[in-house]
Amino acid sequence: MRQKSICVYCGSRMGRDPVYATEAEHLGISLAQEGWRLVYGAGDIGLMGTVARAAQTAGADTFGVIPEHLVRHEIGKTDLTRFVVTETMHERKKVMVMNADAIVVMPGGAGSLDEFFEVLTWRQLGLHDKPIVLLDAKGYWGPLRGLLDHVVDHGFADASLLDFVQVGASATEVMDILRRALS
Repeated sequence: MRQKSICVYCGSRMGRDPVYATEAEHLGISLAQEGWRLVYGAGDIGLMGTVARAAQTAGADTFGVIPEHLVRHEIGKTDLTRFVVTETMHERKKVMVMNADAIVVMPGGAGSLDEFFEVLTWRQLGLHDKPIVLLDAKGYWGPLRGLLDHVVDHGFADASLLDFVQVGASATEVMDILRRALS
């Protein structure tokens, strides 16, 4: 049986609430305990570094993908199982999704939103059928969920769009969703 790989999008910052780092650590450890590989943006800062260090320490394979222009800024984590440097952000996102069985979106900023909307759009267009899960720690993604409802309510997407996104309030809930979706 092939090893499952989970793409995790998350902030290159820690955020103001320590619960985000706690959930990142828990997610990284949980991926390792499940025997799944972490696919992520290869940075060693913020929640990115937190989830990667936790996964590594717990014994997970780690696959990091970073564009050349961010290697210094995001402190490329070169001690991963696999470290890939791409030319562009677009190539980074493509490589990450192509090498994953599911996508988890942790709290983050504009980059995480960009990644989320791209994989959601690709799913809507039928370019993949991978589970997309929001890790909604402390209700962080509530406004995003409201925006998606708004888009559907105003007729700019079918209600089926909402079915493409699952939500877990913690790493534990996200892992339960992934286990069901990937079994």
